[in-house]
Amino acid sequence: MNNVCFLERYMQGNLTVDDIIAATGGKVVLSDSDAFTGVSIDSRTIKEGELFIALKGERFDGHDFLHDALKIGSGAVVNVAPVEPVKGKTIISVKDTLNALQDIAHSMRLGRDIPVIGITGSNGKTTTKELIASILSTKYKVLKNTGNLNNHIGLPLSLTKISETDEIVVLEMGASIPGDIRDLCGIAMPDYGVLTNIGPSHLEGFGDMETLRKTKLELLDYVDVAVVNADDPFLMEGIYASSFQGRLVRYGIKNDAETRATDIRLFEKGSSFLLRIGDNQPIQVHPNISGKCNIYNILAAASICSLFHIDQLSMKRVIDSFAGVPMRLEIKELNGMCIINDVYNANPASMEEAVHELVRLKKKRAIAVLGDMLELGAYAEDAHKNLGRKMSELSIDIFIAVGPLMSLAADEFTGQSFHVANAIEARKIFFDIIREGDTVLIKGSRGMRMDRVMADGS
Repeated sequence: MNNVCFLERYMQGNLTVDDIIAATGGKVVLSDSDAFTGVSIDSRTIKEGELFIALKGERFDGHDFLHDALKIGSGAVVNVAPVEPVKGKTIISVKDTLNALQDIAHSMRLGRDIPVIGITGSNGKTTTKELIASILSTKYKVLKNTGNLNNHIGLPLSLTKISETDEIVVLEMGASIPGDIRDLCGIAMPDYGVLTNIGPSHLEGFGDMETLRKTKLELLDYVDVAVVNADDPFLMEGIYASSFQGRLVRYGIKNDAETRATDIRLFEKGSSFLLRIGDNQPIQVHPNISGKCNIYNILAAASICSLFHIDQLSMKRVIDSFAGVPMRLEIKELNGMCIINDVYNANPASMEEAVHELVRLKKKRAIAVLGDMLELGAYAEDAHKNLGRKMSELSIDIFIAVGPLMSLAADEFTGQSFHVANAIEARKIFFDIIREGDTVLIKGSRGMRMDRVMADGS
């Protein structure tokens, strides 16, 4: 199949049945519409003329919503043909609908000879992706993942949105089991890679840190240029031991790197530092996003964007105005209190960073409201106990532990602590004890729904 023609027809609102068959190896069960205006996996948001792909998961089956989707859409890709005929629609049968989505996305990516940037790591992927896309957008038309649609479904779905005017694609790549990054790269075929860091995350799926690192480094098998965190020794050890023969661009604060931050000042909200890119004249930046972790995210973005000849003043304007990503180390004011809202997710490295940020911002009392760190496998108990011991060494006044694993941290914590089963119970205690002048950190894995702690108070 000619992938360029495939994409050209799609951009003209004319993704044909023949294109879908060529990409997926499927068979036409019913035929009426012979062209589609787009791809959808959601019967609630599908648009007129689009092709519905009926995905199946452990808890859902898109085939259950096939008739709803076809009320608006022009056709569907299925692996179970509908029992009743669907008049005026086209049905294409495939062995696996997820593979079909991925194959369509891959074909569309190959139809455009433009750079693709893949971003992976344990922490900071979404913020780094948003920064890169924002900076590159000052000069180029950029396609990126929506939100953090970074997995085997979200990434190919994002790629199906590619248009003939896009000039660069920026894709966040998540991983929860070995081989995930290789599979995503096989779909997106990235030319440039960004590796933010490697820390304990999703160890339930990986088993150990070495397997986690090996999975993240699968990105190196595809890219010609890798932008990497020079201050992460575990990451750098793996890179230097790898067979990567491409160009390596390093960023950091402590170690030698092509992109560096110096003269760092951390404020209650945001920071300032000198951004040094190669031999260029350093520039002073004043980001609004807080924490040293976000300085690393900015350095990663500046490193990759410099390769695309974005001038430093354009970078500065974006860095200084970037508002951050919701629920990631957001600093809020509430009734005289400082609230660090970092409820999107958690692993040991990001939790430790957030706890140190709590202590740094402390004015009167420091209160930590922390939910379980999930998907850590055999490492879970030790990770939570270690957290409790480290918190005991810091000036944290009150610890509200949420969930069975975080109770292990509370047992190790030597200060005042409460243990509750869920975020709803934590909210009750929280609003009973808080007072003006407190600095509060709220954080936990997404499955703990720590956003509910502030549901009645923000």
